[in-house]
Amino acid sequence: MKRLTLAIMFVFCTLAMSAEDGIKVKFQGTSPDIMDFAWSWVTMMDGNPEDTPDESMTALRKSLEYYRTGAAQPAGYTITVDKNAGYILVEQTDEDGEYTHRWEMCYWNMADKKHKLFALCTELWQEGMRLNPGQYDGLMFFRYNNATKRMEYVDMGIEVEYFNTSYGLPRVGKDITVTKWNDSGKKTTKTLKWTGNGFSRR
Repeated sequence: MKRLTLAIMFVFCTLAMSAEDGIKVKFQGTSPDIMDFAWSWVTMMDGNPEDTPDESMTALRKSLEYYRTGAAQPAGYTITVDKNAGYILVEQTDEDGEYTHRWEMCYWNMADKKHKLFALCTELWQEGMRLNPGQYDGLMFFRYNNATKRMEYVDMGIEVEYFNTSYGLPRVGKDITVTKWNDSGKKTTKTLKWTGNGFSRR
């Protein structure tokens, strides 16, 4: 219960920080790409010294910053950036190789052609790729307005389960894969199908 409470608090803190004016998305060209969304999210507290980034955001920012400057990733970090697919995966493994923190990010173009939807999923995995829910786990969505160039937290009506459930954001296709794990390692999978405006179960 403590881990779940901390995860929910993390989501609400993110919402509180971005609710007033939204998050400004800075980019060059005619439209932001996935790195523009990711970098805008992870730097949204810049200029607010009273807000201290949590460990998860600090680690993610470190990897993105190295990528943006063309530097090699730090020890224990790997990053996959597919701008054509609108997808990023960052993984950080601790020195003992026991735990891996994963961040997946992607975005969709919405059917009204006026908005985009940016998603961030963060999960903690244990050696052998066993899901091990931690305090920063969560699945969050932000709706980007093409006119204002800002994105705001949005509730997509998905009941996120934090224990024994993982969420795979799409690099190929547009649907979210939801996998439930049990103690024996068996799993069941369902799909949240992208409709152009949100998700439906399939």
